[in-house]
Amino acid sequence: MALKDKKIGFIGLGAMGKGMAAQCVKKGFELMVHDVRPEPVAELVGLGATDGKSTQAIAAACDVIITVLPTGREVDEIVMGPGGIFANARPGTLVVDLSTIDPETTDKLHDTAQAQGFRAIDAPIGRLAWHAERGESLFMVGGAKADFEEVVPLFEAMGTTIHYCGGPGTGTRTKLVNNYLAIILCQLNAEALSLSQRFGLDLATTLDVIHGTTATNGQLKVNWPNKVLAGDTEPGFTIDLAHKDLSLIVQAANAARVPVPVAAAAREAFSQARARGYGGQDFSAMVDVLCDTAQIERARGGDKKT
Repeated sequence: MALKDKKIGFIGLGAMGKGMAAQCVKKGFELMVHDVRPEPVAELVGLGATDGKSTQAIAAACDVIITVLPTGREVDEIVMGPGGIFANARPGTLVVDLSTIDPETTDKLHDTAQAQGFRAIDAPIGRLAWHAERGESLFMVGGAKADFEEVVPLFEAMGTTIHYCGGPGTGTRTKLVNNYLAIILCQLNAEALSLSQRFGLDLATTLDVIHGTTATNGQLKVNWPNKVLAGDTEPGFTIDLAHKDLSLIVQAANAARVPVPVAAAAREAFSQARARGYGGQDFSAMVDVLCDTAQIERARGGDKKT
């Protein structure tokens, strides 16, 4: 049976999940959706999805179930807990977990699925909510190759870039490595530009110098000009989420006996930002946190003056 002839469950319609679910519906998949909030469910029903009503109903009806959940605790409860997906699904059901969670829960997901006659893929999402809305997400996929190949059309409906990383758990671990660099670069950029502000340097000239050397990075060159440097700190990826991911990274590194002192220091900086009320802002706003702390003018603009 072709994938478009199967019922697809989708649980978790937050900032990322809602956009990806909408893309699946628009591209012809028969979706049953569920979320703790009725508003995004109603939006998806308006596009042509079916209200799944509950996790149990979706588990009983669907051949493939996508989950996009906040933390490992929700994945454990909704997928593996009493009354969850595995407790109600048919043998052979495939769970595609797109959540960014700790490796231990991902490993438990795969082990439990195998032991109980189900299948699982870990495929955390790269890029931001606006990419999800446009069907331009990136996926890092771990699991059996045959299971991955079965659901490639779903990934293609939701995104433009799909990386098969290897066996079970490799998607989650790749996401942590990627986010480690992205978040650390954000903190480094914030510190560098706040120092530039304190020195009274012309921001445009400073950025020209940085972009002309190996000091440049994707965050500073691609993301920041359209976010904090333009005065926009509405979240694409919040300081709260960055802090969550740094916590996962430090935890996973400790378990693997790999020292990550820079991650630990950055996590403390993000903790301080959250304590001061910046948690809901875009993570590029870390430069505002530092400028405000130092009582200097915020870094804005950066376009070269002619």
